[in-house]
Amino acid sequence: QVQLVESGGGLVQAGGSLRLSCAASGRTFSSKAVGWFRQAPGKERDFVASIAGNGANTYYTDSVKGRFTISRDNVKNTVYLQMNTLKPEDTAVYYCAARGRGNMATNSRLYDYWGQGTQVTVSS
Repeated sequence: QVQLVESGGGLVQAGGSLRLSCAASGRTFSSKAVGWFRQAPGKERDFVASIAGNGANTYYTDSVKGRFTISRDNVKNTVYLQMNTLKPEDTAVYYCAARGRGNMATNSRLYDYWGQGTQVTVSS
């Protein structure tokens, strides 16, 4: 069983930065692929970024490439999402999720464990 807790959200002006953290419990966390997703009001939950269990591989949705960076520290059982050059359209609740088994994926239905989410609001 894995429990995930996100933090680091908040209100920021366009062009600013935030770093989200996803703290995990569980001894096998380092073997699990993790993804970040986001959901804006009235919209579906969308994939943002994912990282392999050992951190060697990452993948991003096109709209955040070059602005967001996903990373992890398996000693601290934490995954990060560094978000730079934020835009109003990045406003959403951000969720981290972990797969019970398997590689990185963009489909939210493939993830078994989810955090409660953290609100990110970017003002123009």
